[in-house]
Amino acid sequence: MSQLDFPARDHAAARPAPVQEPAATGPDGSVLFALGDVQVDAGGQTVLGPVSLDLPAGRMTGLIGPNGSGKSTLLSVLGRQRAPSSGTVRFNGRPIGGWQRRGFARQVAYLPQTPPPTGSMTVRELAALGRYPWHGALGRFTDADRAKVADALAQAAMTGFAERFVDSLSGGERQRAWLAMLLAQDTRCLLLDEPTAALDVAHQVEVLELVRARVRATQMTAIVAIHDLNMAARTCDDLIALRGGRMLARGRPGALMRATTLYDLYGIPMGVLAHPKTQAPIAYVR
Repeated sequence: MSQLDFPARDHAAARPAPVQEPAATGPDGSVLFALGDVQVDAGGQTVLGPVSLDLPAGRMTGLIGPNGSGKSTLLSVLGRQRAPSSGTVRFNGRPIGGWQRRGFARQVAYLPQTPPPTGSMTVRELAALGRYPWHGALGRFTDADRAKVADALAQAAMTGFAERFVDSLSGGERQRAWLAMLLAQDTRCLLLDEPTAALDVAHQVEVLELVRARVRATQMTAIVAIHDLNMAARTCDDLIALRGGRMLARGRPGALMRATTLYDLYGIPMGVLAHPKTQAPIAYVR
């Protein structure tokens, strides 16, 4: 597969043309999610699709695009939070609807853009919820479960906050607490919907670097909707650009972030330069 595949866009068209993507594979050659002509309709309108794409295992993939482009909808379909109106979704080679709920939760962890209220829950209690798919509501919380929770808190740098109430934390700390819960779930895939929304730059870097480190260390998969284009290019292995519910382009950051592609994506003139140290692409508005 080439590093970047995208069609020329007719600027007079209201929506970009759909892209037929070749298979993308992870380090071990595997495809985790395979979507075929997936479409989601709501209120008499199409909000996503049709989209056909393969998502590789063992990599960090960023979903980018303007507001309303379909990033959250795509993640909700992958996380089985929303059934597509048409098309097929396969996970690990099997139809996604054929997975038992607990079996799927042992494979995929999903964090929405706005997590649910935590009430008077401590960070440790929130992290422990990640073990639910492994023991169930009436199951016994074992020493192995406790070890997974302790490890997740350590990875998320939240051990020192374990007995704090989640609602008492800062925005960045709260996001790390939710990530600790996902890490305790011990899945092979993380689906994160704008986990850095409303965070300052330092906390954005902190959260995304944590996810990237986990992907590198364990070859797990992360699919992340990211509003900040440069942050996505800094941390992700691959980018998928969505506009108007359709996939406009996909590729590695250095290949996708070109002035013509970004103009098609955001509708404003943009330039791209290389970071002086890492050579990672940096986009700016002209």
